[in-house]
Amino acid sequence: MVERALARVADYRRLQEAGLICRSGDFFPSVHYPPITMYPPVEEETFFATYTPPQDGLFDVYAHIPFCRSRCLFCHYPVQLGERSAEKDRYLGALEREMDLSMQLLGLERIKARSVLVGGGTPTYLTLDQLARFLTFFSQRVDLSDCRQFNYDVDPVTLIGDEGLERLRLMRAHGVDRVTIGVQSLNEHVLKQMNRHHGIQETLEAVQNCRDLGFQVNIEFIFGYPGETLENWMEVMELAVSLDVEEIQLYRLKIEAYGDYQGPIKGLCSGKPERLPTLEETIMMKQMAIDLLAEHGYRENLRRVFSRERHHYSHYADNQCCGLLDQLGFGLTAFSSLRDRFALNTQNFDDYYAMIAAGKLPLNRGILRNLEEQMRWAIILPLKNRALWKSYFETVTGGVPFDQAFPAKFERLKEHGLIVEDDEKVELTPLGAFVADEVVQQFHAPEYSPYPAESYADGPLHPHRNWDRVPQAQIPAGQSS
Repeated sequence: MVERALARVADYRRLQEAGLICRSGDFFPSVHYPPITMYPPVEEETFFATYTPPQDGLFDVYAHIPFCRSRCLFCHYPVQLGERSAEKDRYLGALEREMDLSMQLLGLERIKARSVLVGGGTPTYLTLDQLARFLTFFSQRVDLSDCRQFNYDVDPVTLIGDEGLERLRLMRAHGVDRVTIGVQSLNEHVLKQMNRHHGIQETLEAVQNCRDLGFQVNIEFIFGYPGETLENWMEVMELAVSLDVEEIQLYRLKIEAYGDYQGPIKGLCSGKPERLPTLEETIMMKQMAIDLLAEHGYRENLRRVFSRERHHYSHYADNQCCGLLDQLGFGLTAFSSLRDRFALNTQNFDDYYAMIAAGKLPLNRGILRNLEEQMRWAIILPLKNRALWKSYFETVTGGVPFDQAFPAKFERLKEHGLIVEDDEKVELTPLGAFVADEVVQQFHAPEYSPYPAESYADGPLHPHRNWDRVPQAQIPAGQSS
């Protein structure tokens, strides 16, 4: 394992010299395109003026609950901390009203869900009465009859003891069937460094409770965190695979904000950088975890998520990132990703309440994609997460032939062993999957690149090269770029 991990470090350095990876070794997660911090202002009237619901009437639905017991040092999103019961009641009232406003605007009596995700924050950090209130008004507005999966992001402490079991039973009664447990580590020292409010035993109890009640369980971990070493990281992975859960998810620590809030981790690492694992150790942690997971039957099923069975994955994530299907989001910082546009809700609590009280949806940033940006979006998300199907690309872009979509970029990626292509699809090689974020950033427009041009070595994979613009000759007649 160590030898394979060292070989991967050598690959990483080679790709840095080729210009694929920024010189510092930092990374930017390609979760959306354009990146979530780069959207210009948008207004409700402009955003929805030309939008019509999908022909099948189905949406993937997200609801956001931005409350936590305490601030995890790695978190880059705005939340309110502590019990704050009255504030939670106020927020739930506003969230309910936001859903009504959205349904009125779209002309829907109910929202037909293809899949559902409830996240945060800690969406289970509600009293039992508040949780029942949310699930009741949510299911009154969301038609779950065609819903293939109802996901919940959860915190271990909210799922233990008698109250935790009651919370899980309540969720099951309303159709929740999959949970992602924010474990982050199974090392007591590292958990304290993260300012997590749980230990190993609470996590083990939470996992067992979820399994006993029949949930599909995904547990997630952060690597490259201060206090982690190759040794204690692999001990964590050994314990993780022993839990026999359906899915295991890996995240690399992100120090700079990629959301609406700069997490405290930046100040922590700036003050004591020696506590961070080195870049080489971080790369080795990832490769060694992949190898260990594979030894126990876990394969990467959806990017960063490893499962033993092909059918164990987040339908919500797959539908949004691979299927590029229409998704509606509700709550603070929630987003709606629709077939040719994307909008974000405000990140400010006061603005959120004020806009909803005025009868307005709380969105404040977004984009209506032109054809060039549609082409980039239709490549970046599917290629990163599973595979890019050529015929579907043409459908999503209104008929753009795939062989006219950034051919020079694809050729260079093939030359460097990062993608493979056949008549039907393009997908990442194992090496390409390892650096998936950087590979798909080859297709970012320069104005949406995570890092300036001087951050990269002047190699053949420098993402700012001028071959990434779409020549006008490639735009089908009647469509503008």
